[in-house]
Amino acid sequence: MRVLSELGDFLKSRRAALRPEDVGLTPHPARRRVSGLRREELALLANVSITHYTRLEQGRAASVSDGLLEAIARALRLTEDETAHLKDLARPAAASSRPAPPRVEHASASARQLLTAMTDVPALILDRRNDVLAWNRLGHALLAAHLAPGSPDTPGTRPNMTRMLFLDEQYRRLYANWHDQAVLAVASLRLIAGRHPDDRALAELVGQLSMNSDEFASLWARHPVRTCTSGVKHLNHPLVGAMALNFENLVIPGAADQHLIAYTAEPGSPSEAALRLLGSVTSPVTLDPTADRTGLRANSFPSIPR
Repeated sequence: MRVLSELGDFLKSRRAALRPEDVGLTPHPARRRVSGLRREELALLANVSITHYTRLEQGRAASVSDGLLEAIARALRLTEDETAHLKDLARPAAASSRPAPPRVEHASASARQLLTAMTDVPALILDRRNDVLAWNRLGHALLAAHLAPGSPDTPGTRPNMTRMLFLDEQYRRLYANWHDQAVLAVASLRLIAGRHPDDRALAELVGQLSMNSDEFASLWARHPVRTCTSGVKHLNHPLVGAMALNFENLVIPGAADQHLIAYTAEPGSPSEAALRLLGSVTSPVTLDPTADRTGLRANSFPSIPR
């Protein structure tokens, strides 16, 4: 089963990240064939039998208790997110013999109304795979003005924020610290993949990114795991320049795995002024295709010198 293989790979990656001296063990004087902890060393730290741990890592454990998983998590010094991911992988939901086709997600009318009302705040609604279900005018202008404003309305060609981060050059150049964003995106996707092992569309997204981006494939192989609920995005916007925007990732009640992301700037900061400027230059008047004298279009960013 693919999830059990993921479990073994995850545990091996975390064992490799620790040395015996990191966890209070005296390294054996004999030459080591592994860079991190051996299985028997981890089993000793977690106070479990080497046989039981080996079965777990190989995906052959029939049942696993919370106590065992938490003991292994403590021995490996896992974070809260990593511990949750370990439990998801160790006890995957029973898979259907005939998985249902991916469900087409839509943002509710009330959620869209909320987005429209947020006239001064860039915001968008995503599903668990980071497909864009809806965005408001300022959210579109901030993140993807080179795409058609109505692109989230067509399920087959919806923008996906993770795919864009790795495969869309214009979106990629938006981030001043692209590598940090890439690591965070992969870590978040790993967490979701562990919770939904039978999501065929999610598996297809991971496969597509692995095939088309060596950077994604390399990061995915490291098994980073982290949830992302708030923080700061450092952007180099082609119209208004550098911005540091706070973001909040909010779960939408009653909508399975949908979340709203909103961006704000510190009051009185240059970023707030830049955000106001972006709102003015991308107003409905300047986005009108007939308003040629402005030179601003919703579906094209100015070219950015490399």
